[in-house]
Amino acid sequence: MAELKQQDVIRRIRPRNIILPIVIGLIIVAWLVSRELSKESSYELSFNSRSLLFIGIAICCMIFRDLGYMIRIRILTENDLTWRKAFRVIMLWEFTSAISPSTIGGTAVAVVFIHKEGLNVGRASSVVLITSFLDELYFVIMFPALFFLMSGEKLFMQDTMMAGRPWYFNELFLIAMVGYSIKLIWVLLVGYGMFFNPWGLSNLIIRVFKLRLLKRWKDAAEKAGDDIVKSSLQFRQKSFVFWLKASLATFLSWSARYWVANAILVAFFSVKGHFLLFARQLIMWIMMLISPTPGGSGIAEIIFSRYLADFIPLEQQHIPGAALAIALIWRAISYYPYLIAGAIIAPGWVNRNFLSKKRGEKVIKKESD
Repeated sequence: MAELKQQDVIRRIRPRNIILPIVIGLIIVAWLVSRELSKESSYELSFNSRSLLFIGIAICCMIFRDLGYMIRIRILTENDLTWRKAFRVIMLWEFTSAISPSTIGGTAVAVVFIHKEGLNVGRASSVVLITSFLDELYFVIMFPALFFLMSGEKLFMQDTMMAGRPWYFNELFLIAMVGYSIKLIWVLLVGYGMFFNPWGLSNLIIRVFKLRLLKRWKDAAEKAGDDIVKSSLQFRQKSFVFWLKASLATFLSWSARYWVANAILVAFFSVKGHFLLFARQLIMWIMMLISPTPGGSGIAEIIFSRYLADFIPLEQQHIPGAALAIALIWRAISYYPYLIAGAIIAPGWVNRNFLSKKRGEKVIKKESD
């Protein structure tokens, strides 16, 4: 994972890659708009001082989300990354996730980001792996907890759809279960390897990827196995306080993100059931795990406008149009800023860490000749 070729890293984080998710998102939005307008269900949101206040609160939630990420990566690196470096790594990481399919994300090149900020490759790999583990552990714990507290009917039975059918036949529930199963398997495997038997898990991964159908990924599997062993050696002896701080930072980060939609909806409507709305956002994120589009572009807007429509207190014919408008504001706050930040940071970072060094090596070689 950390041995990606330099040209591959540069290719993955090119700012021009923001075009694809934007185009996909616009196409899906245009389709949704045309569909809703054909039903005469359009709705114009009313902006006033209250709406601006709560939109500002939504933006603050995203800032807390990134702050939680920065705090956590500094904890995991034992403050070897400065606040500026932590900010740069998180923005590049989020940028890569935003321009990659949700099934891939930005983890593959996150090792390179951290390595280029001063950590050796092995330690950078360990930090990325444990970060991924903590993220998925949050979902693995929260999903069944919310399911137990609220029941499947509240979480998956909307007033605007599935009338006369039980909630467990809802396609959104089936999608969520597929996404949750993937996360659960990942957490169990990595947790077992990290804290109990790293060498056994590493050998198992290598054996599996020796199969003919998976042989093309054998080298990557061997590297993943090595990362698990190295991570285990580095993190198994950490204190309870270390893990508590890292877990709390993870909780802060993800929970702050899921209050964004609450703030946006309150900006325009009187909303009831805020904790249920929070729970549905978490489940919606699990659904987006299997999205094939960059950053869930298009898919996120569809799921959001359908799954959270129940919280909009309007007449039935106006709900789809209002839900789509809210979905666009939500994406404008929670997704597109990372495209902009990456487009600003990535060129200078690539030039400093790859291109300028390459030019320097050519100059030295020329002078030696």
